[in-house]
Amino acid sequence: MTEAILLVGGKGTRLRPLTVHTPKPMVPAAGVPFLTHQLARARAAGVDHIVLATSYLAEVFEPHFGDGSSLGLRLEYVTEEEPLGTGGAIRNVASRLSSAPDDPVLIFNGDILTGLDIPALVRTHETTGADVSLHLTRVTDPRAYGLVPTDGTGRVTAFLEKPQTPEEIVTDQINAGAYVFRRSVIDTIPAGRPVSVERETFPELLSAGAHLQGMVDSTYWLDLGTPAAFVRGSADLVLGRAPSPAVPGRCGDRLILPTATVAADAKLTGGTVVGEGAFVAEGARVFGSTILPGAVIEPGAVITDSLIGTRARVGERAVLTGTVIGDGAVVGADNELREGARIWCDARIPAGAVRFSSDV
Repeated sequence: MTEAILLVGGKGTRLRPLTVHTPKPMVPAAGVPFLTHQLARARAAGVDHIVLATSYLAEVFEPHFGDGSSLGLRLEYVTEEEPLGTGGAIRNVASRLSSAPDDPVLIFNGDILTGLDIPALVRTHETTGADVSLHLTRVTDPRAYGLVPTDGTGRVTAFLEKPQTPEEIVTDQINAGAYVFRRSVIDTIPAGRPVSVERETFPELLSAGAHLQGMVDSTYWLDLGTPAAFVRGSADLVLGRAPSPAVPGRCGDRLILPTATVAADAKLTGGTVVGEGAFVAEGARVFGSTILPGAVIEPGAVITDSLIGTRARVGERAVLTGTVIGDGAVVGADNELREGARIWCDARIPAGAVRFSSDV
């Protein structure tokens, strides 16, 4: 198990404004770019060569990670001229792989936080002789996902689009976004055009009689595609609920990066992260939130389950719940922002402009 492909080309539109200036895998989670956690977990599992399939803001990755030697890895970067989808991206980087035709190649989606036992997935692939093996996870409500039913031996029997009726929910197993491909199978994906591995490659392999094996591992799994999920994932990394060797400090109720400043009476709980150079003033209360580098939280502000962008400022006594504040934005004093609010980069909200409670 030496090679892997990481799919990091998505635009992250559901995460905006977090991804206006930063590709989704580079948004900090638990103090470091989220991609760092994926790279570190792959390295811990025995992977030593990873090809990053990049597209959106591709120029950001290599200056940060370089050749990967600081992580004990050999990294290569391949940039798509036009978006190719998941399958097309895999095929586009195939020439950089050195594996033999029957060797396993790991493939990871770049926006999944998981506790997957990576070596176990590879062992499953090898012992069953599969062409492709998929990490499957069980979810309480599978309606938002494609379903992947398996037989008694774990062999995949179908790929079902998002179910619309209760009768269509034949399993709670979903595609969890990590795969092992037999190297030769990658070369069967059409080159030079967009291909969805989920909607095209896998169903076509199945209909052609290929062996697709599922392995259920539900230890921890979270799709970080929305701001709320991203904030939760970062907090879970800090709290130790999601495993990663890349968390820059001990797991606990909070993570304060070395150059951050936090007032003695400020209260930080719930897996809160305070990034490099950020400042949290006296009397502020921050729960389960991410404060990115250089952001300022003024006295008495109350922030819950939110993400405060780089160099953003939250004014005195402001109350934020489930919100995202873009890079460089300013939320004036005494504002109240509730679930789902997204303040764009460099926007300005005057003091007391947004309220949900009375002034009495």
